[in-house]
Amino acid sequence: MMTITACDKEETTTTTTTTDTVIKVKATDFLVAGLAEPITTVSRTLSNGTTADCYKIVTKATPTDHNMGPWCPTNISDDKSKGGIWLEGGNVYDVDGAFIKNLATFYNNTTWAMYNTTTGAITRTLTQADCQAAANPNVGAAYKNYCVECLPSYVSTLTKTYYIPVTPVKLTTAVSFGNGPGAMGPSTRGLAFNGVVFDAPAPTNAILGAYTLAPFDDAGGHINLGAGYHYHAATGLTTKIAQADGHAAMIGYAMDGFGLFERLSASGTEYTDLDANRGHYDATRGYHYHVDKPGSNNFINKLAGAYAQ
Repeated sequence: MMTITACDKEETTTTTTTTDTVIKVKATDFLVAGLAEPITTVSRTLSNGTTADCYKIVTKATPTDHNMGPWCPTNISDDKSKGGIWLEGGNVYDVDGAFIKNLATFYNNTTWAMYNTTTGAITRTLTQADCQAAANPNVGAAYKNYCVECLPSYVSTLTKTYYIPVTPVKLTTAVSFGNGPGAMGPSTRGLAFNGVVFDAPAPTNAILGAYTLAPFDDAGGHINLGAGYHYHAATGLTTKIAQADGHAAMIGYAMDGFGLFERLSASGTEYTDLDANRGHYDATRGYHYHVDKPGSNNFINKLAGAYAQ
């Protein structure tokens, strides 16, 4: 994890009205090593119908500020250093060998049997073809009771392009994300400073329904061939910008350009004045969000601002 100290006030670009402070996105907050090309400014239509300058951010879809993996342990004797984590019921569980061994008890279903009872070897995806077949919501019967892990080498040439308004535009009605009934907005929640996406909730019901497990690594991320490496939890391992006043550290930007901050303040307290989007306002940071707890399989609930179409 890399921590950056917040800039002094005179270096922070703000646009101030009589009532609100609006903090512009800073392209220099993004780590150059995570970019496939330099960030540029382009004109885009926003979701509210206006035209605005947006940053075009082309990322490598893999982090450069922390290691990726491991995800699946190889044997039921392995400790937590050999596997990742799993999110269930708001909690974070270490996917060690014992967790895999006890899946039938954990889910109260004897169909779970993801290891060889003689050798203790865990049944895992081993090739890119396995990843292609198993790391999707329509898992075939051949991959029942597999621990699914896709490796960084499978997406080493993948790039992803995102557009974020340079100056956030707050709306009177929040925008639902594009992964549910009546949703209109994008499914992507935002970008970490390393260029990796904070993604929609993992489809855990589909994963578990096929008796597979697709663990996340300790940073809350895993890989599929289409999305590359992406996060489903914020666990504190990515680059962050510490705040001089003890406010929670900043970890990225939402797709509407408003800042994404850690859930807890520097002293470990939770914010109790968040709105339904998981955002609030202060004069230093303007409107901004605080991400949900890691076990929730969620970051923020809605976008308060217009996003680039």
